[in-house]
Amino acid sequence: MNYSRFPLHRLALATAVSLLGTFSACAETPAALADAQARYRQEMALCNSGQSNQDIATCREEAQHALASARRGGLNDVPGQYEKNAMQRCEALKGDDHNDCLARMRGEGIVDGSVTGGGILRQSVTVVPGK
Repeated sequence: MNYSRFPLHRLALATAVSLLGTFSACAETPAALADAQARYRQEMALCNSGQSNQDIATCREEAQHALASARRGGLNDVPGQYEKNAMQRCEALKGDDHNDCLARMRGEGIVDGSVTGGGILRQSVTVVPGK
């Protein structure tokens, strides 16, 4: 008979790498997974009530995708991340425009609209004296 020679240390290494991949895919803690499942149930209840501002099929699909992403550890709610993202929106601007943008992101000025209405308008007025 002709047997393939596969050294034992390579088999052990392949097994370790495989197990490491499995454990990292299930990196969520039990508490985080329970939170994600509770959030999923709340989202599904909102979908079924018809109050989600989406059609029911789309809402359910989004809820399922969010739960799957949470199980993979992809929905990490890092403290301060929302604020950081808001401030990054101003990075493309320079000078006074940049400073005004940062002020609007901090909540200064007038805020109007809603996400469900199609967007939020942030407005600030700067008075510039005439020459």
